[in-house]
Amino acid sequence: MKDYTIHRGVDYRAFESEPTTFYAKCTQYGAGCDWLIRVTKIQKKYCWEIRRYNGSHTCTRSSISQDHSKLDSKTVAEAIKPLVEIDPSIKIKSVIAKVQLKFNYTISYRKAWLAKQKVVESIFGGWEASYEALPIWFEAMCHKEPSAVVHFETMPAYQGDDLVPDIRVLHRVFWSYYPCIRAFRHCKPVVQVDGTHLYEKYKGCLLVAVSQDENNNIVPIAFAIVEGETFEVWYFFLSNLCQHVVTRDGVGLIFDRHDSIGSAIARSNEAWSPPRAFYMFCIKHIESNFLRKFKAPYLRKLIVNIRYSRTIREYQMRYERLRERGEAYTNWLGRIPCEQYALA
Repeated sequence: MKDYTIHRGVDYRAFESEPTTFYAKCTQYGAGCDWLIRVTKIQKKYCWEIRRYNGSHTCTRSSISQDHSKLDSKTVAEAIKPLVEIDPSIKIKSVIAKVQLKFNYTISYRKAWLAKQKVVESIFGGWEASYEALPIWFEAMCHKEPSAVVHFETMPAYQGDDLVPDIRVLHRVFWSYYPCIRAFRHCKPVVQVDGTHLYEKYKGCLLVAVSQDENNNIVPIAFAIVEGETFEVWYFFLSNLCQHVVTRDGVGLIFDRHDSIGSAIARSNEAWSPPRAFYMFCIKHIESNFLRKFKAPYLRKLIVNIRYSRTIREYQMRYERLRERGEAYTNWLGRIPCEQYALA
């Protein structure tokens, strides 16, 4: 009925909608259209039977509006499910275009977004179910591979201001798969850490530590889901990383000059201090911060080349070249200890 109504550009109003009865009339009933339908469920035959039907709509309006009231998010979800199954990252604009092509109506962005969320949930499960399954996933992982590492931290649950007894919720979790731990033993003595924000229903951050093998392939070695990039979070991540994964000396730790990472390193009881480890700053972040400060893209290559200077003479020559372009540039770069970003 919905498909028929949408494709004909008409509409109806339900006067009775029960588990065994459905009765509806055209929205123009009595004003130029006599369309109505009554359907009853026949229990013994396990089917629905049309008991009364007045035939096709006789109302003259060919289009109700740009959108259609019966083209709800559930109907859209059924139409786009095959697309989402093939490509879960499909853009909302593509969903709108698909619906326009199929039904000849342009739905709102919100309706398309809601429809996609329903399809994603029907295929992959909901957010709550995913988070509830997290301990089971990790338990299964550790059962299959006992050398894997998982460290949960939980916190009390509250209903408003009231403490919910006997229930704790996820605060943060660190994990590393055993193949990652084993792989790091054969990687270069370099570890880079960074975080990315999670933007869906549940906020927070995903932290990742990576290394590099002799063929310059990136090797992920540890992960964490945390509430944000704070000192406590990075201390939690780096402590577990040092204890369970990066267990050798002389490792170079690369990060993005985030103050909370520096504070966590400073308070790590020398676990990330020489000769155990040496920390360095990521040149991509230095370059990005420099360009944000000075809006001078023509200096990008020179900044990167200063970092990759292999001798002190080469470093000094390029540094002077930057000074000639403006002392403000070298004053800014001079606040970063050169041994923490220059290869030489």
